[in-house]
Amino acid sequence: MWRELRKIGAAPVSSGVWTVPETPYFSSAVQKVVDLAARGSGEVLVLPTSGAEDHTADPLRTAFRAQRLDEWVEFSRDCKGFEEEIAKEIRNGKFTLAELEEEEQSLERLRRWFRDLKSRDVLELDEAGAADELLRHCTVVFDGYAERVYAALHTPAGPLHPGNGE
Repeated sequence: MWRELRKIGAAPVSSGVWTVPETPYFSSAVQKVVDLAARGSGEVLVLPTSGAEDHTADPLRTAFRAQRLDEWVEFSRDCKGFEEEIAKEIRNGKFTLAELEEEEQSLERLRRWFRDLKSRDVLELDEAGAADELLRHCTVVFDGYAERVYAALHTPAGPLHPGNGE
């Protein structure tokens, strides 16, 4: 159950207690968790909290916010790792279609992850905007690498021509 709760973006509050804001996205996601528990003969108790003016819900909001911040930090770290990977391939002169495809898959994974994170970031944190900029930069870096790969493939000393060690 905890894997499914983490997958939907729920934030752990204490042992066996998770929180999500009441939005259409989370309502349908929580229903899936309830259905999953029922199939396994388990139980889920869904307790709504009061509105934003109720300060007793502050710990829940804090837990949810902390979860989103952790996700955005991890996403940003992966974006930087993607950029470092491309820089390494450029330094090593690895301009192959296979490497380009691998990097394109990594970029697509980042895009899917960003969409997932954004869909559950109902707080619209500033970190989401920063992550969007990082993702845009990853796209620019990837496009530059793709141009280098295609250029290398179309030069006489490119990877597909004999005598270059490939």
